[in-house]
Amino acid sequence: MFDLHPIGFVRSTLTDLATAPRQGDEGAPDAWIDVATGLGDALQGIAPGDALIVITWFHRARRDVLLTHPRNDPRNPLIGIFATRSPERPNPLGLHVVTVREVRGAALLVGPLEAIDGTPVVDLKPVL
Repeated sequence: MFDLHPIGFVRSTLTDLATAPRQGDEGAPDAWIDVATGLGDALQGIAPGDALIVITWFHRARRDVLLTHPRNDPRNPLIGIFATRSPERPNPLGLHVVTVREVRGAALLVGPLEAIDGTPVVDLKPVL
């Protein structure tokens, strides 16, 4: 086994899973990522306009779901969770392609980001 530790947390106006957009391009707002104490130097080289992949841990997602109706629509046939982008999965990692809007100390304003307030961020990677 291994340990996964957050490098920061999302600070967003989105607080309710039921009403949050499913994807960033479906009306998600910009949000702040507050990077953990001691990791601020890791943001050097990131600038407004950069595209990043934000990797989150969906801390409120179920981990026992193996089949789902895509987009939670029962009119869609059940398919395996690995064939979807559902947050409910054995390891609930979220991948979000965002644009950096602002860098302020150890915080990044990025968007659009559909993760809810308080979501742990486990990594940031540049889009190459």
